[in-house]
Amino acid sequence: MNQNQTIYLDNAATTKVDNRVLEAMLPYFTEIYGNASSNHTFGELAKKAIEMAREQTAAIINAKASEITFTSGATEAINLALKGYVEANIEKGNHIITVKTEHKAVLATCEYLEERGIEVSYLNVNQEGLISLQELQEAIRPDTILIAIMYVNNETGVIQPIEDIGKIAHQNNIVFFCDATQAIGKIKVDVANDNIDMLCFSGHKFNGPKGIGALYKKKEIQLTPLLHGGGQENNLRGGTYNTPLIVGLGKACEIAQKELKINASVTEEISIYLSQKVKQIPNSVIIGSEKLKAYNIVDVLIPGLNSEVFIAMTSNLSLSNGSACTSQIIESSHVLKAMKLDDQECKQTIRISIDKTITKNQIDELVNTLKVETRST
Repeated sequence: MNQNQTIYLDNAATTKVDNRVLEAMLPYFTEIYGNASSNHTFGELAKKAIEMAREQTAAIINAKASEITFTSGATEAINLALKGYVEANIEKGNHIITVKTEHKAVLATCEYLEERGIEVSYLNVNQEGLISLQELQEAIRPDTILIAIMYVNNETGVIQPIEDIGKIAHQNNIVFFCDATQAIGKIKVDVANDNIDMLCFSGHKFNGPKGIGALYKKKEIQLTPLLHGGGQENNLRGGTYNTPLIVGLGKACEIAQKELKINASVTEEISIYLSQKVKQIPNSVIIGSEKLKAYNIVDVLIPGLNSEVFIAMTSNLSLSNGSACTSQIIESSHVLKAMKLDDQECKQTIRISIDKTITKNQIDELVNTLKVETRST
């Protein structure tokens, strides 16, 4: 298969590294390769680059550099935030609230905590994928210490009412954690305006490198670290700094912040065109709210389509039928089932996730291929 002829439509799973990001990283592999914890010139140069990256990473969410902890990605950040907060604050309460459509990293961490005696309430979503703020308020108990709700759903692109959720959390003196992995670089995220206390994301979702991410947390919030070692990252994450990837994350954040408006505008135009085209396929349905949604993700149900077979057999299209973190597991999407789709409907859905480089001609090729496939079944 010639990858240059393949239309890549799985950007929610991972994105291509921006050439400017790669260029920024390369010197820290081959020239400025010192350990950032060392006191010599090589180490000091590496440390300076890391702190610049911390400033760039904080800026994209309107945070302070001192509130950023670098991690290996959002999954580690989620584990650090949830496990770390519960362990450090167990005297405050024993109850967490989350949502049935969260990423598996959140759900699996909550299941782990339940095994250790923590009580977790899982909120429902409606057929558009949105939670009920009333149900959230009713789920709050005197011993609730944490609310964990994602910004943008990784399968449907649905945006939850984050600012309102944060207000409810703060009115009840509860810490609000938000998985913003699919939001950063796509929509404006402002932790102050959105009333967010902790937030995570990964670089590879917005043209940065894989294997690097960040956890934002307000300074006053206490966490118990997952990794103990030399005291790096304000004693929250021991281990030698991965300078090249940290620099890459910072550069990706800088670019994404500067180019957010133009990229969002281009993506919105292509997304609207895509939605119009897929609706021409008989009986097709776009999953989730079309008003409260990030434009880069379109999840569509196409009756008669076997999405697993289609994705496996169509060599010129790179698509997904769910989260890349769980797509190797042959089971129906927990997100779609929470939205009241049955097993058969789940198997007839595909997730199309675009970026600014996708053209209308490529969308036409995708839709025409889908039309041929559904006519043949």
